Amino acid sequence: MTVSPPTPATPTAGATPAAPAGGLSSALRAGGSLAGVGFFLLAIFLFGIMDSMIKGASARYDTWQIMFFRGAFSLLPIALLVRQSGGAAALRSRHVVGHVLRSTMGVAAAYFFFWSYSRMPLADVYAIAFAAPLFMTALSVPVLKEQVGWRRWTAVLVGFGGVLIMLRPGQGVLGWVALMPLAGAFLYALSMLYVRILARSETNAAIVFYFIVTLTVVAGVVMIPVWRTPDLVDFALLAAIGVIGGAAQIVFTQAFRLTQPALLAPFEYTGMLWAASFGYLFFGEVPDKAIWIGGAVVVASGLYIIHRETVRSRQAA
Repeated sequence: MTVSPPTPATPTAGATPAAPAGGLSSALRAGGSLAGVGFFLLAIFLFGIMDSMIKGASARYDTWQIMFFRGAFSLLPIALLVRQSGGAAALRSRHVVGHVLRSTMGVAAAYFFFWSYSRMPLADVYAIAFAAPLFMTALSVPVLKEQVGWRRWTAVLVGFGGVLIMLRPGQGVLGWVALMPLAGAFLYALSMLYVRILARSETNAAIVFYFIVTLTVVAGVVMIPVWRTPDLVDFALLAAIGVIGGAAQIVFTQAFRLTQPALLAPFEYTGMLWAASFGYLFFGEVPDKAIWIGGAVVVASGLYIIHRETVRSRQAA
């Protein structure tokens, strides 16, 4: 899913200006929105493929080694994004500390998610990770100093109720292992709030590039003690993880250039369909009733939060 790795999805960085309303321009804008949704759905599909490959590789390789390949080979398609965004000029930054904080949290979130794939069904990880929008809403108060009304706070509380349904505390079904993707969702949410801060002055290319470089360097150092030389087939698999992830990043960014985030956000939950499908086809995994019920509660809460965000944005406009 898009939470591996965290990605800048903000309307202020790299978005195309709105066309005047009416006539041909309205039709073109509608066409752009439709194309943006198509790009977004393709990105979610590619991330699902990548996560399935990560899960498969985790049976033979340490999480840090997989993360290294994920970062290193992502630099190939990401270089195209940087070039399209203006080259080296797009990487100039006035907020080095902000990039360090965002990248550090992003690397930690990626580790928790990648590690979880090796020990939990793919759909279970996705369902728990959908708690990220709930964390983002709650954390926006102390981090961004935003006002969150009672409706969104209620949605957050209901959503965390759904998380508890999935975790089933006291029953020993998932145990502490399930806390790993939950921790990943928390760190992903925190990193995305820093992305919103960085997007006020930084380009999408810079935010993505510095995260991928940090991921590659950190994982490259930490993996040294657990390095295992892959054979040709596994090398191709690990390289494909990075290339597909980088390509998904570019498609994801293009979607937000064409379409407003409020329209795209609900489609992110289609990732659960891919996770359940790929988990069943490739690994024989079948999510139990608690995952479906709790996941549905979390998704419903997230959709309501998106709705309220859209309403507030319109009112402010």
